[in-house]
Amino acid sequence: TDRKKLHTAPVGQVFRLRPFHVLVATGGGYAGYRKYEDYKLEQLEKRGIEVPVKLASEWEVALYKSVPTRLLSRAWGRLNQVELPTWLRKPVYSLYIWTFGVNMKEAAVEDLHHYRNLSEFFRRKLKPQARPVCGVHSVISPSDGKILNFGQVKNCEVEQVKGVTYSLESFLGPRVSTEELHFSQAPPGNSFQQQLVTKEGNELYHCVIYLAPGDYHCFHSPTDWTVSHRRHFPGSLMSVNPGVARWIKELFCHNERVVLTGDWKHGFFSLTAVGATNVGSIRIYFDQDLHTNSPSYSKGSYNDFSFISNNNKEGIPMRKGEHLGEFNLGSTIVLIFEAPKDFKFNLKAGQKIRFGEALGSL
Repeated sequence: TDRKKLHTAPVGQVFRLRPFHVLVATGGGYAGYRKYEDYKLEQLEKRGIEVPVKLASEWEVALYKSVPTRLLSRAWGRLNQVELPTWLRKPVYSLYIWTFGVNMKEAAVEDLHHYRNLSEFFRRKLKPQARPVCGVHSVISPSDGKILNFGQVKNCEVEQVKGVTYSLESFLGPRVSTEELHFSQAPPGNSFQQQLVTKEGNELYHCVIYLAPGDYHCFHSPTDWTVSHRRHFPGSLMSVNPGVARWIKELFCHNERVVLTGDWKHGFFSLTAVGATNVGSIRIYFDQDLHTNSPSYSKGSYNDFSFISNNNKEGIPMRKGEHLGEFNLGSTIVLIFEAPKDFKFNLKAGQKIRFGEALGSL
């Protein structure tokens, strides 16, 4: 009779599942399953076995997009900025170096104790002589990475990997006004691709470079050009590794990205930095107004910024090899540019490339 009563809640209330929790658990589990599938595909490729293209269905893409990758990436970014105790830095960074094959001999500062947090380590600078810039070829690689695809743009479609394409107009968005880019007005009946080509006899080319987590995370100007306009697409932050790029059509159009457009000596030129999981932070050094993976921006929209003003009639001039921006962790760079028909790429699909090495020339 002296025992205290134990008050319990109904079982249904204790184990009540909310829709958000179900989406996170289901989407996260499926994302993990896809990672395992990607690993198996990579092993087959290493053995020289050709893997057939199998695109995701609409429900699979919707399920993957249900994972709150933007929120998780913001959390990851904050975690990366937490200062590590001096005694913990070497074990943590050594594990990362071993996992992703980082070459610290190229780093400007090799001492691991120098980097206060993971963010500083990811964005480490290189020794000046580590990446000589090719002076012979007109277009160089803007970053370290792996060549996923390259070639001419055909039928307003661009290949993200072999056999999987995306829409050029969906990727770049509506054409920037000709006044900003100093281009002549294209005939209204022309396709989007033809409107980007400003000189008769030229073609539109593309090149896709994937940056792995162990790569150098800064990117540079691939040629001498002038940046006139920036377009920021808030979007998803799905993985952009080659396995996922082979699985999800128009992956780069779903993800957050920053499109820089302008012109070089042969006409239209653009560089797009594509975000990915845990890569919500895309920084352009000369653009202080850019804020990526911000909760104030909603998916499905875009915002423009012009570098042409009353005080600056030309835009932002960039020299080949000059520092342009950086990622947090790793992602993808897409170049789309106009050049004469005799432009040739000096590349092979799947090859590793380093910043400063030649992409192609006339």
